Formats: sequence, C-alpha cells, structure tokens
Amino acid sequence: MKPMSTSGAWRWVLLTPMFLGVACDGSASGDEVEAGSEALFGPPRPVEIVTDEPTTPNTPVGLAIEVENGIGVPLNVRAGQRFFLDQIDLRAFNDVASDQGVSSLATTGAFAHLDWRGVDREEYDFIGLPNPDGTWVRRAYYRGAKWMERPNIFILWQVDDRGRLTGEPTIVNAGREDQRSPADDFFIRRMRAMQWTYDCPSREDCGGATAFQEEGLVEVRNSTRPSRTFKMRPRTTALALWWNQSPTQLFTIPVTQQANPPYDYGFDIDLEPVTPPLADGTYAPGTDVTFQITLRDGSGNRLHPPGSLPTYNEVLAGDPAGISYYRAFAFIDPSATYYRRKHRERMLMGQIIGPAQDIQPIFSVASLETFLFDQTHVVGTPAVDGVYSEFALFPSSPIVFGGAFTPGNPQWDDPVGDTMTFHIPADAAPGTYLATIKGRRVYLGQDIPRSRTIEIQVGTPVRTEAALGTGPCNTCHQGGGDLGTVLHANDNRAACNGCHVPLAFELEGPIQVRVHFIHSRSNRFGADLANCSSCHLDEASIQRTSKAACLSCHTDYPAWHEPLFGASDNMYIGGDVESFQQCTDSCHTTHPRSGL
Repeated sequence: MKPMSTSGAWRWVLLTPMFLGVACDGSASGDEVEAGSEALFGPPRPVEIVTDEPTTPNTPVGLAIEVENGIGVPLNVRAGQRFFLDQIDLRAFNDVASDQGVSSLATTGAFAHLDWRGVDREEYDFIGLPNPDGTWVRRAYYRGAKWMERPNIFILWQVDDRGRLTGEPTIVNAGREDQRSPADDFFIRRMRAMQWTYDCPSREDCGGATAFQEEGLVEVRNSTRPSRTFKMRPRTTALALWWNQSPTQLFTIPVTQQANPPYDYGFDIDLEPVTPPLADGTYAPGTDVTFQITLRDGSGNRLHPPGSLPTYNEVLAGDPAGISYYRAFAFIDPSATYYRRKHRERMLMGQIIGPAQDIQPIFSVASLETFLFDQTHVVGTPAVDGVYSEFALFPSSPIVFGGAFTPGNPQWDDPVGDTMTFHIPADAAPGTYLATIKGRRVYLGQDIPRSRTIEIQVGTPVRTEAALGTGPCNTCHQGGGDLGTVLHANDNRAACNGCHVPLAFELEGPIQVRVHFIHSRSNRFGADLANCSSCHLDEASIQRTSKAACLSCHTDYPAWHEPLFGASDNMYIGGDVESFQQCTDSCHTTHPRSGL
C-alpha cells in the first residue's frame, strides 16, 4: 500500500509505537504493551450501547471498517457523525495451484509484512455438501503465528483529499487473542489463517487437488469503550488505518459523507401476532399463528413498505435502508463457526419454541430438502424432541437456497413478504411459547444485530418459564460482550434452541455444540474446561452423553470406539447424524473434575 505523504501521519506512526513499547517489527512483551496501554487508555468506563433510539450527529455510533487484500472498502457515513470504532475486518488472500498450507501469505500480498513464524494447522473440516462436480471443499485452520499471539494496536486517522490530517488520531487496543486484560478495547478479537481446498476428490483425500486459496483474517469487534469517540470532520474524505503488526503499511478507506441520509442509524424490529387469540388471550393447540415483522431505524422509521421486504437480489446489490439477508454462501462470504466471519452471515430469521418449561436442545436433523421446498421448517416435535419448534427465513428458504442451487438464481428476484406463519401442533403442551425474530442492519458505516422475543400463550393463560441448566453467562459476557450486544443481540437464551438445531449441511448447529466448541478453543475462557460447574448449574444438565456432547469440546476419541460408535471425522460433533444419538447410561455417567 502506498504510504500517505503527510509527515504528520507518519510522525504518529513512529511515535505511537514507541510510546506503547511496541518495536518497529511489531513485537513487544506483554508487560510493556499492557503497561503502555493501561497508561494511555485507563480502565474502561461502563457505557451502554443503545441501538434502538433516535440519534443525532452527536450520538456516538459504532463504526465498522473493512480492508480487503490491502484495499479499504469505501464507507458512506452521515456527515459530521460522531463514531466509536466498533468493528475491524482485515482479510488477505492468495489463490494458488498447490498445497502449500498458508506459506504464500508470508511472501505475497497484504499480510506479507507479518511475522508468520510458528504458524501451524490446528484442525480442519469439510463443507457439508459436495460441489456440483462431486468434489469436496476442505477448510483448514491455522494459528500460532507470532503476529497472532502479540498485542494489537490500531490507529485510525481522518485525512482530506490531499492526504492531510483533519483530526486527532483514534487509538484502540485490540489486545491479544489468547489473553484478557482491563486495557482491551474489544470483547472479540480473532487472528488466524485458513487454507481452502476447493476440489478434493473425496472427504477422506485431497490428493490431486489443484485449486487452493490461502487466507489471513483479523476479526475485531464489540467495543468495550464506546466512550472513546471521534467526530467526522467536514474535510474528511478517507480514513487511514495503521496496525502495529504491519507498521510500514497504511490502509486507506475512502469516505463519502451524506448531509441528509433518508434513514436514521440504529435498528429495531417489531414483532406481533396478527392471528386473533381466543377470548381468554390464548391460542389453541392445532392453530396456525401468523406474525408480522416490521424493521425500523432508531427513530422508528420503517425500512420497508408495509406488506413487503426487498428481494434477495436487491439486498445483495445493497439495500438503501441497510436490510441484510443470509450471505454465507461459498461464492459470497462463507462463514465457519468460531473460525470465520459468523458475524457477517447476517441472516434475517424468525422462530417459535415452546412450551417454555419444556425447552431443551433439539437433535432432530433438518434436511436439505426442507430448505429447498418448505416455507417454514418444523425442527422440533413434542413426540420426538419433547418440545415444539419451527423457524422461517426472510426471504423464505426456497428463495434463498433454491435460488442458490438454480442456474441464474431466478428465485432471487421473487417478491418477499413480511409475515411468517407457524403451525402449532395438535399435541402441543400448554404453556408460554417464545417467538423470536433476529437480523442485522448494515447502514452508513454501522453494522449491528438486533433481536426481539415476544410471548404467546398456548392452551392456558398461565405463564410458564424455562428452566435452563446453564449460567451465569454474564460472568464473562459484560462490558461490550453482553449477550444483548454480541452475536444476534439476544439475551434470552431460552429462545436459542429453536433456530440452533442440526442442519444437514451444518451439523454443528445446536447451541450447546457451538458453545462447547467456541469456549474450548478460546484461550480467553478462564475456567478449567473440565470443570463443568463453571457453566452447568446441576448434575442433570451434564447427563446427556453423545458424540456431539463430548467431541464438541474434546478432541481425543479412543480408537476402540470407532467400530462401536462410528469414526471421529467431524471437528464439531465427532461424526455424522449418529453423533446426536444418546449413548447408554452404563458409560460416562460422571465427568472427572466436573464439580458436579
């Protein structure tokens, strides 16, 4: 990247690393950086991030920036807006024709200046569905490089069209991926590399493959210090980003300021049943219940006309109101649990689950066929799963997934409604049912999730509650990492199991699988992984023994288990659909050091 010509910018580049104790090669001891960071930033002050209220240009708004192969993705923002830096996505990639791991990233491209010593493959998996030609895609995940393990400092400048500084720099401490510190400015930070192999002959062998992509990724998000703000200056036409791991580079992000944008920042979702209840306010088992959703900005302005939402193609082209749909297809922006860009999946989705007192994980597998042909998806039934659950996508699955599998994607131009109809079964148990809608809005530099959960009564006016066997999550999830802020911005954990079920093409869907997987691989999870009582509240909550329950956290699997219980060839759940089957009660009835 060509360095900026302004001497002022480079003066900050040179002085700031020295102040923080960061050498010009990007290295530093933890003590040096933590001491410098704490002196510079001080302890974080708790500041609530509000995303569903009206804003003015002086309201702090979270800013999301992105750099792709060294090139900043252009930003449109409201003129004169006050921001705090909330999300940084950096990506560098090389397409190669031979299996080199991720070695080309150390010599070619935007991440070639980084210190790649020590990088090693940690694990791998295969995409759940084959390619149209019968080959398979393998994803391999790499960690351990020196640059991934060092403290990370970012500096953001505003510059004019001649490269001159227009304001003071914004300095943030992304900390270390493997440690937590009071000086950290972000709750989530992930540094890793990936190798994609696109044409493996089988799920057991990638020999002879010739299509590879090597990819370096930085994901930093969820500010813990939204009180540290900066105001977009009138002369600002670009942002310049400096990163201590690559100190000789400046990444330039073009900025266009809009004086009077049509919508406000923020995101809110209204959800209400339009099917009338019975006289006592309840719905009878066997009733179809339709819910209306309305997407709004922080000032309450509708983001779409009544009765309709934009088409899938209109959203792909960039919806002017910032509405987002599922985009994690391999040819758009694929995601991988924990390792790659789950926050950018951006699915708009609704669900119902109940009764609350029976809510538990669902292990029935949702087939690919249901995504291709059904408007909604019944994924939990009282008879099989002990709880009823059904979900729906916007646009519907036949539009989103059917279009992806149809040449020319004709379904992506189909009209999209703003209602979802769920079919409460005749054998539904009485109690409180939870209906939830979740989505993400990307608008004028802000990238935020939002969810809304409401309750309806089925078969009884008496409210019932979920009895969850885990918690308290807010021991760690606070100060920018609150459950109402991260992921889907959903702090009602009882509403997770309705959407998070095993999908035929993504078997790691269940919420407990993802929670085990993520926390077992995050070195910032401070508790002993063997101590189940850190999260589980009672003995009953750890009694379900299956390959999925064990191997979503454990990586070891005795060889003598394979002829009895199947191979261990899935890094999330151990194997295939058999991984969700309950094991006998004669083995694994206790967990060593569980604390329960």
